[in-house]
Amino acid sequence: MNTPKPDRLPEMPREQMTDAQRAAVDELISGPRGKLSGPFVPLMRSPELMRRLQKVGEYLRYDNTVGLHNSEFAVLLVARHWSQSVEWHIHKPIAMKAGVSEETCDAIAEGRRPPHMSTEETVVYEFLQELLHNQSVSDVTWAAAQKMFGDQGVIDMTAHCGYYSLLAMVLNTTRRGLPDNAAPGIAPFPQ
Repeated sequence: MNTPKPDRLPEMPREQMTDAQRAAVDELISGPRGKLSGPFVPLMRSPELMRRLQKVGEYLRYDNTVGLHNSEFAVLLVARHWSQSVEWHIHKPIAMKAGVSEETCDAIAEGRRPPHMSTEETVVYEFLQELLHNQSVSDVTWAAAQKMFGDQGVIDMTAHCGYYSLLAMVLNTTRRGLPDNAAPGIAPFPQ
């Protein structure tokens, strides 16, 4: 069994935080997240960046134009792409509560195309797979997403991919671990 490597930027006691860090943390916990966790633990080392990012994330997670089901489905695809267990651990229960099936979650976790996707899920899947793997999307995929979600929805979905990719990179580089006794949910892809 592999022993997890220690977090590079673990939780910091409040008394060790700078005034700017405390203010950023207070702002974050007063919002819908309600606590400092996940990628915001390392991000609080750059308090102004954390403040601005969490506002973007607040919009994308709670107020986006593609809907909770599609946005959480998208987060799972991004988490799988980056082999990011913390994102997966946080967002899989939210995705399932929003109606993403266990079968779909299992397929994504295994790196497979989910069977039996809805039309909207198929559009989101194709869009994000192309964006993550090709760094762009084809005209056909763009047209399908634009028809399904409109201009704002396509931009929201693109921003969703970028935002959760950024968080995955922060989590991966700082080695932010899962809560104690949490199962990883996804395994890293073979190197």
